[in-house]
Amino acid sequence: MLQATLLAGCVVLAMGCGTATPAGQAGSPTTGGQAASPAPPTPASASAVTSPPKGPKPVKPTGDAVNVRKVPWQKAKPVAKGRAVQLVWSSGVEPCTVLDRVKVKETGKTVTITLYEGASPKAKNVACIMIAIEKTTTVKLKTPLGHRRIVDGAKR
Repeated sequence: MLQATLLAGCVVLAMGCGTATPAGQAGSPTTGGQAASPAPPTPASASAVTSPPKGPKPVKPTGDAVNVRKVPWQKAKPVAKGRAVQLVWSSGVEPCTVLDRVKVKETGKTVTITLYEGASPKAKNVACIMIAIEKTTTVKLKTPLGHRRIVDGAKR
């Protein structure tokens, strides 16, 4: 008996959660004494909706970062017929994390590439969100890569 009473009370409560007539507004004669339903919310325009960028964000070294440190990269891909290398790594958002410089050391057997990141001088008194984004940069080589191995200088 108690369960039936609780169930009936829940049904009445759920039915009462529908649209209500705002205070001071009576139903109109054209709706049969019922208040008209409010208009459904209109979706945001397509121009207001932003989608995440496709692929890593291209960046260039700034050369003016503070608190600079080495950062490892995840991918290295030869491009421009081996005359350059495209790097991809995870990083923070600007201006809190920027690419300061890229160091390239070429030998006959290896090409060691080291990324250096830090904070932009513009990041003073800025709140930084703690999310990771993928970034990419392309570095030119003095001589084509050929059969040389690409090494991450931050992992040495």
